[in-house]
Amino acid sequence: MTGDPLFADGVDWGDIGIMGIKIGVAFAALLVATMFMIWFERKLISDMQHRIGPNVAGPWGLLQALADGIKFFFKEDLRPANADPLVFRLAPYISAVTAFVAFAIVPIGGVFTDTEGRSGTVTLFGKETILQVADPPVGILLLLAMSSVAVYGVMLAGWSSGSKYPLIGSVRASAQAISYEAALGMSVVAVVLVAGSLSTQRIVSLQAGGADTWFVVTTGIVPFIVFLIAATAELNRPPFDLVEAEQELVGGFHTEYSSIRFALFFLAEFMNVITMSAIMVTLFFGGPAGPIFFGLTWLWPTVWFLAKVLAFLFVFVWFRATLPRLRYDQLMSLGWKVLIPVMLLWLMFLGLRQVVFEQESWNLAQQLVVTLGVTAVGGALGWLLLSAALRAARRNTAQEPLDAEDLAGTLTGAAPGDVGPGGEG
Repeated sequence: MTGDPLFADGVDWGDIGIMGIKIGVAFAALLVATMFMIWFERKLISDMQHRIGPNVAGPWGLLQALADGIKFFFKEDLRPANADPLVFRLAPYISAVTAFVAFAIVPIGGVFTDTEGRSGTVTLFGKETILQVADPPVGILLLLAMSSVAVYGVMLAGWSSGSKYPLIGSVRASAQAISYEAALGMSVVAVVLVAGSLSTQRIVSLQAGGADTWFVVTTGIVPFIVFLIAATAELNRPPFDLVEAEQELVGGFHTEYSSIRFALFFLAEFMNVITMSAIMVTLFFGGPAGPIFFGLTWLWPTVWFLAKVLAFLFVFVWFRATLPRLRYDQLMSLGWKVLIPVMLLWLMFLGLRQVVFEQESWNLAQQLVVTLGVTAVGGALGWLLLSAALRAARRNTAQEPLDAEDLAGTLTGAAPGDVGPGGEG
């Protein structure tokens, strides 16, 4: 059931204790990293935009996130009269728990030197284990499942609040998650197709040969770019933060939340950024695999992992500080009309490459010609079908008759829904 050698010879109390320690350390480390991420984002954006970041609470403002957490604990916990009591209380925990469970499959250390045998293992209290909470054979499927379940926290929060603006935010969240979950899933499939495994430990092992073996290279850079864009949309991070757009939704799905329940949504958002950065490092950039320069072989892999994750955290903050928010129609068009067709075409290319390059009787030129030729033909057919579908949709939209109210507004020069001077529509 698991790739952890800790359970290879059965389960005893020592194994359970080590597993409990790993869970506790992972949870505590993720919480501390989330506090650091809040401070890091505030300071970095202030530097980019020439403003003063937090600098009063503790040295360099390091205790500002802790002060915010204490404030949330002591604020009054309010619940709207029209809210569903059970679902309203449950929704924040769904968002927070899914972020931690997804992080549980990420290897954060261990020496990865080969592609066979037990690579990436360490010795803790005399027992051989791996530096991740769990390595199930279907680890990537668990990641996709948690990514899908996470949106339920947002949807249920908006629905259960009994208010229209949170409801609009939750409806946006569901549509956005469906469109970008497909693109994100297909970019992960590209990695699984090349690796031939759903285990994150195995995926990292296959990238231990150096930067040229990282899957960002061997899959082509396209799956990584699609994953980065789709992950940003999945996280509701700028420029895709339409789910909680303050200008029109007054905060979106968590408008009616206060106190610690609002803090859980806040915590889940930043925790998800760290989790998704760790997933990208694992899938495309070798995870903790890296050179060991001198001594301390147990420490260097974790240092490499943290450095790579920090680089992606910088990228997410960079996006927030520089990119303007997209319109909602642009957001949906990018997901359905660009990312999904591109990944379908790239998956076809990778699948053909895997099959054709196994033909030992063909030389490299024949393999490339067949792969690129079939991919080009398939891409052209797909583009023609997509273009035909879009043209048909435009024709149907143009032929839809106006109802009486819209027609009256058109004749008088008023927009549909305008209110006249007398207060009547």
